[in-house]
Amino acid sequence: MRWIERAWAALACCALAGLPAAAQQAPPAPAVPQARFAVVLDAAHGGDDAGGRLTNGQLEKNYTLALSVRLRSLLTARGIQVVTTRESDATIGPNRRAEIANHARAQACLSLHGSGSGSGVHLFASTLTPVQPTRFSPWKTAQAGWVTRSLALAGVLNSALLHAGMNVTLGRSSLPAVDSMTCPAVAVEVAPELGSDGKVAAGLDDNDYQAQVAEALAAALVEWRAEASQP
Repeated sequence: MRWIERAWAALACCALAGLPAAAQQAPPAPAVPQARFAVVLDAAHGGDDAGGRLTNGQLEKNYTLALSVRLRSLLTARGIQVVTTRESDATIGPNRRAEIANHARAQACLSLHGSGSGSGVHLFASTLTPVQPTRFSPWKTAQAGWVTRSLALAGVLNSALLHAGMNVTLGRSSLPAVDSMTCPAVAVEVAPELGSDGKVAAGLDDNDYQAQVAEALAAALVEWRAEASQP
């Protein structure tokens, strides 16, 4: 029976030799999954902390939550994972907000605020002096290792908001929650949009204005994701 075994072996070798080179190679390794990209949305105030009183008596805590919900929907539709610090009218302290952001290992955090004064959107990065990030960072100055990236994130947000035709003001501020975060983080404070005559052209209770702000912020975070994916 050995001649039969030798015959089958010869036929197998001939068949293999006739296949294209690609078919004779080992199967390709499975594709490496893309790095996770997550954004934290921190709706400021809430619960016992009402924040400021905005247009037409609106409470800041309600405005920031509504903006967070709207922005979360836009980002989720674009395939971005979103973590929120609150989903309801709950009291959340600055330490807990930072804990949520740090646990999420997010690539960006937006701390959302509202203001009844000023014009357009104000973007604030931490006032901490930049340092090299370390594995274990002091709690209240952890953001120091991320300030450079936070300023870059503010630049991307600024470009998107200006492209949408809004007034933008850039600044630095001491922010208890942001200063303890270990990720690029920017405080976004939305004020009424003023016309050339100095009068309110769009208040914070204007649904179209809120949608315009949210769309611009979403576009900026999509751009930030694209930049983060580049080698």
